[in-house]
Amino acid sequence: MTAKGVNYDAIDYTEEPLSADALMRLLQSAGLRPQDAVRTNEVAYRRHVAGQNLSDEQLVRAMAKHPELIQRPIVVRGNKAVLARP
Repeated sequence: MTAKGVNYDAIDYTEEPLSADALMRLLQSAGLRPQDAVRTNEVAYRRHVAGQNLSDEQLVRAMAKHPELIQRPIVVRGNKAVLARP
């Protein structure tokens, strides 16, 4: 992004965790459901999510508590966010 002249602030949410409310707002601005943004290959997924049939709210709380579960990067520009994955 820097090479294209786009200014941005990087937030490493593994070091600066998001609240569940902030994470839900971020996912909504990206048009994502929590299931769309969870990393299923993480140990934390097997420990805290797999096989539990969690509601969206419960999954977001788990993702906020264990940020390694969140797909990244999520890029925000203005009111729009996207999961910047190929």
